[in-house]
Amino acid sequence: MSRNYKILDQGGVYFVTMTVVGWIDLFTRREYRDIFLDSVRYCQKEKGLVVYAWCIMSNHIHLILRAEEENLSDVIRDLKKFTSKKLFAAIEANPEESRRNWILAIFRKSGEFNTNNVNFQVWQQHNQPIELFSPTVLEQKLIYIHENPVKAGWVENPWEFLYSSARDYADQKGLLGIEFI
Repeated sequence: MSRNYKILDQGGVYFVTMTVVGWIDLFTRREYRDIFLDSVRYCQKEKGLVVYAWCIMSNHIHLILRAEEENLSDVIRDLKKFTSKKLFAAIEANPEESRRNWILAIFRKSGEFNTNNVNFQVWQQHNQPIELFSPTVLEQKLIYIHENPVKAGWVENPWEFLYSSARDYADQKGLLGIEFI
């Protein structure tokens, strides 16, 4: 299926959004957020992924990134594929996950309707990539990402949210290594 949003310049800087199927609030547990962060760290080290900004919300993740060494579309595909497997296994094995059967059923059902998947689907297929071609657009997306937890009512100030690069931009050490814009 063709979409209006595509990564045309594989070396460009893009704003992307990764959304959990059904908008399930998956990232309410630290364990699941850590799986995603560890996967990003791997891609930074092994695949040349450069992260400029990020924020993990309960059911989606925003990033500003580019790929130094590989095709950005391929890096994002690999990141989503790997985290899907790890997240599915973590949910399946988590005795404290009260929504386990419900979440897994939705992931399995979503996978049935997508020929790109074998048994399940954790992420929506599209990432809605937007190339950040000007300083103005880049700044708009940076602010948007960092204001997300404020608009959700989780914190009063962007830098108070642990799972965001807003901390780095406020001269505090964040959870991911980033390059400043």
